[in-house]
Amino acid sequence: MASFSISIAGDSAINLEFARTISPETSRLVRAAAQTLSEDRILGVTELVPTFCSLMVCYDPGLIGYDDLCVRVTGKLRTITGSADSLHRIVTIPVCYGGEYGPDLQTVADHAGLSLREVIELHSGRDYLIDMLGFLPGFAYLGGLDERLHTPRLASPRTVIPAGSVGIGGAQTGIYPLASPGGWQLIGRTPVLPYDPARAQPILYAAGDFIRFSPISEERYQAIQAQVDNGTYHYEITMEEN
Repeated sequence: MASFSISIAGDSAINLEFARTISPETSRLVRAAAQTLSEDRILGVTELVPTFCSLMVCYDPGLIGYDDLCVRVTGKLRTITGSADSLHRIVTIPVCYGGEYGPDLQTVADHAGLSLREVIELHSGRDYLIDMLGFLPGFAYLGGLDERLHTPRLASPRTVIPAGSVGIGGAQTGIYPLASPGGWQLIGRTPVLPYDPARAQPILYAAGDFIRFSPISEERYQAIQAQVDNGTYHYEITMEEN
């Protein structure tokens, strides 16, 4: 049985904590718990909110009480495991690094003592597990950033960051799916839309998927953007073995 603790989260939610440190194993346990409770529903549960290390279970106290909910959740999660799937889904995100698209690329390079090319190669040289979505629709918190690229957030956050901006904030990297304020160091931008409310699947990826960044030129950026605008761009999504 997966080990987790249960705590009260207000008058209509409980929090299942599986660990206190972020790891791929913990992420898999959280996602397995969410999937189990989604497929084998408990009457009165209204929402499931997965995070880095925990799963919030929201419920209607008029339909189920706290004690009964804890007993039923514990029973349903008795056999879940955090074993890795044999296949994983990879969403490739084209990124134009530096210049007007990545105004803080030099800052990241200086902080790491690396060249711009080395930063780009390190950032795009691995696949990133999506631990959770939050902050904005389609904002993916990614695990696995090379330690050499860990860079402090801006001392003064920007009031507006362009949609598609790719940034680094501390030990994490991610994509801003919408224009918004933010304090991450911007190293590039993608012309694709991680979030599009007009799309059949508005958010391009989900927790448990992987993101692969692919460097592109400014010319290629503009060409892809034109395809996205006229609806002819085909997103690169593949399934690969572990």
